[in-house]
Amino acid sequence: MKNQIIYFQDGSPMEWPYPVKYNQEHEVDTEVLVLGGGISGCWAAIAAARKGAKVALVEKGATIRSGSGGSGVDHWAWALDNPCCKVDPVKFTRARINARGGYGNGITNFINSITGYETLLELEQMGGKIRDTGDEFKGAPFRDEETKLMFAYDYENKTVIRVWGATFKPALFGECKRLGIRVYDRISATSLLTEGGKQGGPVIGATGINTRTGEFMIFKSKATVLCMGIPSRNWIFSSELRGLSSFVPPNKVGNGHAMAWRAGAELTMMERSIPSNFDNPYAYPPYGDGNPYNTWYPCSIVDAEGKEIPWVDAKGNILETPEERCRPSAWQKYFIMVPGHHEGYEEYAMPQLIPDLKERILKGEYKLPLYADLARLPEHERRVIWGMMIGSEAKTKVPILKTYSERGFDPERDLLQSYFMLRGSPMMREPAVPQDRAIFNGGGGLVVDWDLKSTLDGLYAAGEQAFATTGHASAATSGRYAGAKAAEHAMKTRHTPVAPDQLEREKLRVYAPVVKGEGLEWKELNAALCRIMQNFCGDPKSEELLRIGLRALEDIEQNEAEALFADNPHKLVRALDVLDILTCDKIIVHSCMARKASSAFLNFKRVDYPEVDPPPWHKWITLRSHNGSIELRDLPIDFWEPMKDNYQAHKINIA
Repeated sequence: MKNQIIYFQDGSPMEWPYPVKYNQEHEVDTEVLVLGGGISGCWAAIAAARKGAKVALVEKGATIRSGSGGSGVDHWAWALDNPCCKVDPVKFTRARINARGGYGNGITNFINSITGYETLLELEQMGGKIRDTGDEFKGAPFRDEETKLMFAYDYENKTVIRVWGATFKPALFGECKRLGIRVYDRISATSLLTEGGKQGGPVIGATGINTRTGEFMIFKSKATVLCMGIPSRNWIFSSELRGLSSFVPPNKVGNGHAMAWRAGAELTMMERSIPSNFDNPYAYPPYGDGNPYNTWYPCSIVDAEGKEIPWVDAKGNILETPEERCRPSAWQKYFIMVPGHHEGYEEYAMPQLIPDLKERILKGEYKLPLYADLARLPEHERRVIWGMMIGSEAKTKVPILKTYSERGFDPERDLLQSYFMLRGSPMMREPAVPQDRAIFNGGGGLVVDWDLKSTLDGLYAAGEQAFATTGHASAATSGRYAGAKAAEHAMKTRHTPVAPDQLEREKLRVYAPVVKGEGLEWKELNAALCRIMQNFCGDPKSEELLRIGLRALEDIEQNEAEALFADNPHKLVRALDVLDILTCDKIIVHSCMARKASSAFLNFKRVDYPEVDPPPWHKWITLRSHNGSIELRDLPIDFWEPMKDNYQAHKINIA
C-alpha cells in the first residue's frame, strides 16, 4: 500500500515515514508467548527462558523503558524474605488483605512476600542497584550496615527496601536479550487465539498489529502469559493537557482485560474504582510538589509562617521526631497501610499529619500555603528523599530531580510548596469529584489459581493483569512465577493449529477503521465514552443509572464505533485501544450491576442497596462472556486458603 499523508499541527503535510503493510501477515512460532513488556512481562519472559522455553515477548512500546515501572521505582515492597525482616509472611499477608476488607489477592500477595528478596537478588545479578554499595548513607537508621540494604517507612520491621529502580528496566531488557528472547517492540496485541477459534477454549496464541506499519502479526504458542496494564481513560481523558501529570502511561487502556474477556476468561472485582485525579489534565507532576507521603515520607510540612504541622499516629499521639514517624508505636505491630486507612485497622496504619488540619487551617491556626521543609529533617533523611527516592521513582529522575536542581532548588535551604488546600490533596493529586474515577492500586482483573493460571487453559496472568495485584515488586514476583509456570505447561503441550476463520474475523475487525475514507476520530469516541461513564457509572450508582449507561455504551458500539476512522497505523492502534476501552466499560458496568450491596473497601456506593459491606456480599463476584451472554458466579473471599500449604503444593523452582 502506498504511504499515507499525515499532518503536523501547523497543517503542513508529511508522508507517513514507514511502509504501510495492512493485511500482510507475519507469523511467529514460540513455546511461551508473553504479552506486555513492562515489569511483569520482562520477568515472565526471563523466567520462562531460564526454564528452557523458547520465548517471544510482545510490547506496544519500547521494552527498554516501557510500562508503569519503566522509568524507575524507589521502593520494593513486602520483601519479607530479606535477612533483616522481623515479620511472619503468612500473618503479614493476611493482615494486608484483612486491612482491605479481604479484597486483596492472597496468591500474588503471598508470592510477593515469600519471594520478594529472592527476586531482588536475581535482579542485582542482572545489574540492578539494590544496596548502598558506596556507603553514601552509612550510619543512617534506615540502613543495615552488614547487608548495606536500605529500608523505607517501617525502620523497625524492615518490610520495604529502598532501591535505585531507575536501573531496573534496562537491566531486565539486557537480560532478555542475553537469554535470546525474541522481543517484538511496537506491536499492539489485539486478540487471543483459542483452540478451534471457540470462546472459552484453550489459548494457543495471539494476534497483533505493528504500530508503525500496520502489519498483521500472528503468534502461535503453547502457553501465553498476559502481563498488560489495568484499564484507564474510562472516566477521564485529555490528550492535549495531560502530559507528565498522568500517573500511568496513557497507552495503558486494558487491552489484556478486553482480549481475555472476548476469549471467555473469567474476571473479578471490576466494580472497584476510586475517585481519582491520577489522569487529571490539571494535576501536578507526580512527586513534583511538596508533600509528606510515599516517596516524600516522612517529610516535615510547615505553614506560610514556618509553623510545623504535627505528625500523629493512628490514635492521635503526637510524634516529635522524624524517626518516630518511621517506627510503629508501642501498641502497633507494623505498618502496612498508607494514610486514609479504614476504621478498625489502626494497628497497621502509618503515621500522618493531624487529621483535622483542614479545620485548623480554616480557623486560622495555620496559614496557607503549606510547604515541604526538607531542611528540618536530619541530613540522611533529606538526602534519601531528595536525590535517592526522588530520582529513582517513576517519572522523577529527569522532570523533577534534574529539572528542579538545574533551576536552583536546594533542599538544604529551600521550601517546596504543597498544594494541599489549594486544589491539591494529601495524596499528591487534586481533589477528585466522584465522577472522576480510575482503576488503581489493586484493581480488577483475571481470576487466577495458585499456578497464576486463568480459567482458560494455557493462559496465565501476572502483575496488574491478575485481580487485586498492585505494586512494582508484586509485578516482578508474579511475572517471574507465572513465566516459570507457563514454561512448565509448554514443555508438556503440543502446538495446536490456528483456526483460519478466527484469523479472518480478527483481520476484518482490526482493519475496519482503515477501509473508510473518513469518519469519527478516536479521541472523539474516547471522550464520549468517558462522559457516559461519568454520568451513569460514577458515584453513587443505581440499577437504573447503570442500565441507562449500558444501553448508551451498546448504542455507541453499534453506531458511532462503526464509524471509527484511521488514516495511518498509529491512529489505527489508537482506535483499537478505544474499542478496548469500550469493552472494559461494559465489563465494569456489568460488574457494578452484579454487586447488590455497597462496599467501603471497594469504594462502591449504590443508592438502591445502601447497606455497607453486609456479610452475604463479602465475596468475589466473577463474570465472563459466554456465547453472547454474561455468566456470573461467586467465590469465597479467601478461596486461596490455606495460604502456606497451597503455596508449598504449587511452588516451582525458578532460578
